[in-house]
Amino acid sequence: MFGLLGKKSSAVLGVDVSSSSVKLLELSRHGDRYKVESYAVEPLPANAVVEKNITDVEAVGEVLKRVASKSRTSVKQVAVAVSGSAVITKVIQMDGGLNEFEMEDQITLEADQYIPYPLDEVAIDFEVQGPSESNPDQVDVLLAACRKENVDIREDALEIAGLTTKIVDVEAYALERAYKLIEPQLESQGEELVVAIVDIGATMTTLSVLAEGKTVYTREQIFGGKQLTEEIQRRYGLSLEEAGLAKKQGGLPDDYEPEVLTPFREAVVQQVARALQFFFGASQYNAVDYVVLAGGTASIQGLTEMVEEKTGTPTLVANPFADMAVGSRVNASALSNDAPSLMIACGLAMRSFD
Repeated sequence: MFGLLGKKSSAVLGVDVSSSSVKLLELSRHGDRYKVESYAVEPLPANAVVEKNITDVEAVGEVLKRVASKSRTSVKQVAVAVSGSAVITKVIQMDGGLNEFEMEDQITLEADQYIPYPLDEVAIDFEVQGPSESNPDQVDVLLAACRKENVDIREDALEIAGLTTKIVDVEAYALERAYKLIEPQLESQGEELVVAIVDIGATMTTLSVLAEGKTVYTREQIFGGKQLTEEIQRRYGLSLEEAGLAKKQGGLPDDYEPEVLTPFREAVVQQVARALQFFFGASQYNAVDYVVLAGGTASIQGLTEMVEEKTGTPTLVANPFADMAVGSRVNASALSNDAPSLMIACGLAMRSFD
């Protein structure tokens, strides 16, 4: 068994390895208030991670080493995540009288019924969800399985950086955990809310829909902020690195806004609308109460208003740190700029308090 869902742990760093960067976050908690103790973001070399798969473990290890040193954290234990598409999850019913070890034995014996890979190639974990609605003597158990190579390669990269893997989580669950920090920012609150979180990364856009705070749907599509960077690079003859900086810091020619940024914003809005249509087509829902934009692309000026107009749904940019204190090691304005892209790292860092 492997900590895919994780058991109680001490302080861990939330480390999110995406296709363009590594993000590290350390939180502490006093009462019910969180504090950001340290954080850092470092870009990854091109193609070190492709569509959430680590392809160059040495390069990722070196960036992890840099990001840990830049953050000045003393914590060495890490929670990382694998992407939803790499994980098979299934809810099964088991006898409510079994203890954890008996459940583990039974799952190991029966796992091949649920998992289409050879069992020696997978890491399996489970978590009791509570009494089963269909049979009071049974409990619902969430089973999560992931190919071991996805887990091992993350452990190897962290080891190169002198860090230890304490928890391997699933991105969708990390996002769900961080959503608890966003919920108080929504005007209408309550148990019945259906909220779509659209995480627009460099190359992948992930839609997670939460109903009553639980993930009911998740879907990845290939589209992201890298398309804007590449268009800037092509049009203005810059290197990929220069284009990435110009995108963040500005200083591009006057035609950038109408000729490059506006068409990209329109493409993002279309992707969001299309992702929602897929969700409505695949579920019993035909509307969501809020759209929350996350990921590096979320903070592009004017995007929130365009998504709101196109979908007819109140839209906001994710900021899990809105109500947090910030430690002396942290650059507060940089944290605020990076906030939308730190949702997964934040949900992972929250594992310190399970």
